[in-house]
Amino acid sequence: MRTSQTILLASAAMAAPLQAQEADEPGEPVIVVTGQGLPETPGTAAYSQRTIDREQIITAPSGRIEDVLGSVAGFQQFRRSDSRSSNPSAQGATLRALGGNATSRALVLLDGVPVSDPFFGFIPFTSLAPERLGAIRVTRGGGAGPFGAGALAGVIELESAGPDVISPFTGSALVNDRGGTEASASLSGDLGVGFGSASVRWDRGPGFFTTPTDQRVPATARAAHDSWSASVRGAAPLNDSVELQARGLVFEDRRTLRFEGADSSTRGADASIRLVGKGDWEFDALAYLQARNFSNVVISSTRFVKVLDQRNTPSTGLGGKFELRPPVSPDHTLRLGIDYRQSDGELQEEAFSAFTGNLRERRRAGGKNNDLGFFIEDDWTLGSLVLTGGLRLDHTLITSGFFEARDADNVLVSETRAEDRSDWSLSYRAGASFAASDQIRLRAAAYRGLRLPTLNELYRPFVVFPVVTQANAELENERLEGFEVGVDWQPSDALDFTLTAFDNRVEGAIANVTLEPNLRQRQNLPAIEARGIELGARAALGQFSLDGTLAYTDAEVDGSGASLALDGNRPPQTPRWAGAATLAWKPAKGWVTAATLRHIGTQFESDLETGVLPAATTLGAYFQAPLFDAFALVLRGENLTGETIVTRNSNGAIDLGTPRTVWGGVRYGF
Repeated sequence: MRTSQTILLASAAMAAPLQAQEADEPGEPVIVVTGQGLPETPGTAAYSQRTIDREQIITAPSGRIEDVLGSVAGFQQFRRSDSRSSNPSAQGATLRALGGNATSRALVLLDGVPVSDPFFGFIPFTSLAPERLGAIRVTRGGGAGPFGAGALAGVIELESAGPDVISPFTGSALVNDRGGTEASASLSGDLGVGFGSASVRWDRGPGFFTTPTDQRVPATARAAHDSWSASVRGAAPLNDSVELQARGLVFEDRRTLRFEGADSSTRGADASIRLVGKGDWEFDALAYLQARNFSNVVISSTRFVKVLDQRNTPSTGLGGKFELRPPVSPDHTLRLGIDYRQSDGELQEEAFSAFTGNLRERRRAGGKNNDLGFFIEDDWTLGSLVLTGGLRLDHTLITSGFFEARDADNVLVSETRAEDRSDWSLSYRAGASFAASDQIRLRAAAYRGLRLPTLNELYRPFVVFPVVTQANAELENERLEGFEVGVDWQPSDALDFTLTAFDNRVEGAIANVTLEPNLRQRQNLPAIEARGIELGARAALGQFSLDGTLAYTDAEVDGSGASLALDGNRPPQTPRWAGAATLAWKPAKGWVTAATLRHIGTQFESDLETGVLPAATTLGAYFQAPLFDAFALVLRGENLTGETIVTRNSNGAIDLGTPRTVWGGVRYGF
């Protein structure tokens, strides 16, 4: 982790100006440091959005960020399992049932910085501690704007908690009924006229059996996990309108899946620096660097010995953006900008014979992806009507792609050297929102989005015995076109309802396509069409509050041409129905009782609609009671009804999700 330590120290050095700031002299203007980016523009009201506040974030039954995001119907990972019991490479985030692929189709940002893995495209959820966040904003539908090339299905914006909402010291320690533990601590406070914060989190546990009782063998193992992350963050004013922000993160996650020795690990170090100007000429300048690595050991499901060691997958992501908002007129909010993202990585793995244990092949694969984007957007306010529109031009460059396999004697067995290629793509989004009354707002939007294939999709084949999935260096960019209409109704300050109907079509959708019973290949499908309805409701009635969402999505594959056999099929891992509702009771200060009901409908494991994953409904709970000073007792419950959650069904080989789990512990501050 030498790279991780270097980046963390560099980010701490970037925050050093905090200590050089001195308090304002009497009579001078008070400078308020927020640690946030530029404010939302009026045009965002035209799109389907959902905001999760801090209280809802820190009271999730599992204490996991993916559980928090699950309160927005339509959010999903590739599989139903969370980051304690899934393979990290399957943790892609998407929205609107545009799944069927383990890569993220939604753009996930932390304080404006993309967080997806540069090689695989998954989200390192274990590094995103809920207690560090102040709010989450989810925008569904294709996006233009900064980093918009990754926002095919929408944008998930994670915003760190500032000193205005987080206590100077917070800490928690919990244990569950299987001996798992969760511990976190953070420090934050003023440094001159700026602020700084530091936090750590450590989760570990023996896990549970993901394998059903009747399929267990002596080699079957619990889904043990051990993960930690540490973060530093700071902000300081450079003058009365410009703010410097810096952030650093290091993390490591280790898991065991299904069999003894089937161990995976993810390591990373991220750093970013940001300048935000909030004067007449508003601007946001950002630069970031990611250093990641992934390893994974595959155990034979028939002989229970090591057959593949993905021992090293170093990757690097870097990029930045510059956005300018000139003072055009009071009725217009104009955004002009440029951004850049680069992903560079290489897989190094070794394959072994299941019968002799001898080395069969050494494999290497990797490449480099680049995206340079230019964007312009304008919001025009005309009384009760807001019009918004934007264009984005992307120049994508895919280079240095290769796959190489050599036998135990270092003799070349197979080789792919992909041709470098580039492309120009134009994306857009446009919308309107109209305040029909003080209670009702009508909205409509249309958009076109883009996503590059990841290095993993382009160059890395993989095996989930006995099925081989081939890579495809010729994959083209995915493109989404869609529209939506909606209404927001707020009959009072205590009630809020939303309804959105949408039609989204992903042309060239990348999927694992079945060629033969035990052979698949990543291919661009003609399209995936997803039409549906999203409902949302919030109510605050005295001591009680309710937050609920429901989504129905009719998604199907357009399999015309080479993929005719898939025509009309539902994409893999895609439910029709998904919903969540949380009822909370806060009878007095510091007291919280909440219950969360979640439902996910029937899904299929494969593109041929085989391997049924039955619908699952789970109940979670959270209870908090003050003890003394700032200490509180915390009790949490996951899947309290003991629902059987099938997360994988590969020809009858079943994996299960989180069983009934009860947590207890103490919390300080927050």
